[in-house]
Amino acid sequence: MEVYFDNAATTKVYPEVKELMIKILEEDYGNPSSLHMKGVEAEKYIKEATARIATELKCQEKEIVFTSGGTEANNFALIGGAMAHRRAGKHIITTNIEHASVSATLEFLVKEGYEVSYVGVDEKGIVNLEELRTALREDTILVSVMYVNNEIGSIQPIEEITKIVKSNNPQTLMHVDAVQAFGKLRFSPKRLGVDLLSISGHKIHGPKGSGALYIKDKTLIRPTMYGGGQQKSMRSGTENVPAIAGMGLATELMYKNHDNKMEYIRNLKNTFIDKVTKLENVYDNSGEAPHIASITFVGIRSEVMLHALEDKGIYVSSGSACSSNKANISGVLKAINLPKERLESTLRFSFCETNTIEEIEYTVKCIEEILPVFRRYIRK
Repeated sequence: MEVYFDNAATTKVYPEVKELMIKILEEDYGNPSSLHMKGVEAEKYIKEATARIATELKCQEKEIVFTSGGTEANNFALIGGAMAHRRAGKHIITTNIEHASVSATLEFLVKEGYEVSYVGVDEKGIVNLEELRTALREDTILVSVMYVNNEIGSIQPIEEITKIVKSNNPQTLMHVDAVQAFGKLRFSPKRLGVDLLSISGHKIHGPKGSGALYIKDKTLIRPTMYGGGQQKSMRSGTENVPAIAGMGLATELMYKNHDNKMEYIRNLKNTFIDKVTKLENVYDNSGEAPHIASITFVGIRSEVMLHALEDKGIYVSSGSACSSNKANISGVLKAINLPKERLESTLRFSFCETNTIEEIEYTVKCIEEILPVFRRYIRK
């Protein structure tokens, strides 16, 4: 039996998305900037994808700029936003549980002369709002907070955070990494009050290499890619039409019967947590996101448990897929003050609509068999 519980890392594309992309690759392969009919046909796919995403985000189509994924969208928001506002100041605020595509980009900006303040979170991974208020300054030009944490699934009160930021200075840019929220939560950037918001296609059964940045109309931001002036000169380069179209269709499909899907996924998560935490020295660290469960198996190193489950045909993660190949202990788990004995023994299980209760039961059964075998070798 094969069980894929690593949907926060990437998802299998919808069959309809695959078919659409194949059609574009084989038949409608024109360059969308070309003036002939092949180009016009390709451009139609981009317009259709834009409309689909704008519909779900309840924003204007002109506020969507396509990127190669969430990482590029985050880089674009942070670097482009910081460079455009550097005359107003060089102070940026973020949290200590951000994705590497935010934290590493901010490290780059520090080298360029910017100053970054890091706001802490509580044991559930929620931003300390008083600490945020204290960190805000007159020269704060940008605040970046992720919506749903990719490792533990904590959901930030973005609307409240934005109000705090804007009450200090309405000109301060508010950026949200919504990669793990898009497709899982219903929201609109306008209601959240944010200026910049990043999303990705491959987390919602769309293709890898697809993403977008919402840029609120009239927001001052500098492009980070220059060339032929595509996408109104906000992101030059020939558009990846198959990926863009695939992401657009995946967005529409993901939000179809959305409430029922999320209720089903949340039930899978809750059932798994309920069953697995009945086992000895197994703990739950999960936030409120419907699809992410963070589970600690005390005494067993995460990579050992990961490969033991892989031997059973079960695929999970030891944290963020973008950094789980590194030996470092998760900064997110440190930030929520997880006890030392649990820091190196935590796995992420993430679910989607095609997972089943039978897969949950099989996984729990395998864990129940694995735990006593490995714990015999724990040093007393």
